[in-house]
Amino acid sequence: MAEFLFSTVIISLSGVMAPGAMTAATLAHGTRHRHAGALITAGHAVVELPLIAFLLIGLATFLQNPAVKIAVGIAGGGFLCYMGYGMLKDMRNAEFKAGSMGSQKPLTAGIILSATNPYFLIWWATIGVKLALEAKEFSMLALVLFATLHLTCDLIWLEFLSHASYQGSKIMGDKLQKWVLGICGTALLFFGIKFLYDAATDLIG
Repeated sequence: MAEFLFSTVIISLSGVMAPGAMTAATLAHGTRHRHAGALITAGHAVVELPLIAFLLIGLATFLQNPAVKIAVGIAGGGFLCYMGYGMLKDMRNAEFKAGSMGSQKPLTAGIILSATNPYFLIWWATIGVKLALEAKEFSMLALVLFATLHLTCDLIWLEFLSHASYQGSKIMGDKLQKWVLGICGTALLFFGIKFLYDAATDLIG
């Protein structure tokens, strides 16, 4: 079981450390919230833990349905574009409010970014469900350890990102905040457009 749990850590870290919408959102929120990473992880867990349970009773087939992927892609793409636009709008303001970032708080962002990310859902419907089933074969304790380790990897990395962003903002002030919001807002727009493009391609194809 130790070998399985070790592989869980490696696979989880490779996923969470890959640049994406969650990374951009964490860096942006981190300019105003030291523990934005923990809050985003908590929101992520609100979606991920029930998802694991549903996958174990057969939800994987449903998530692999092309129509579901298209619907989630459209919803996710729209939300990312909205969030990215909000960050770019905030970037233009002379003063920043702690609750800004496109009107999305870190916890809420974690929930919505997870629930509307087709690649996150597909990952769980393929790789994730295999790991969860393998953990369950060992024991229920192994399944709990698997889920805990997976979320801990998310927490460590996202907290690191938000802490680094927060400390950088304290040193460099609004100038860095504007740069971070500009870069992250643009990144979210990019991912949003990509989600919409992929959904449209699947729909037409």
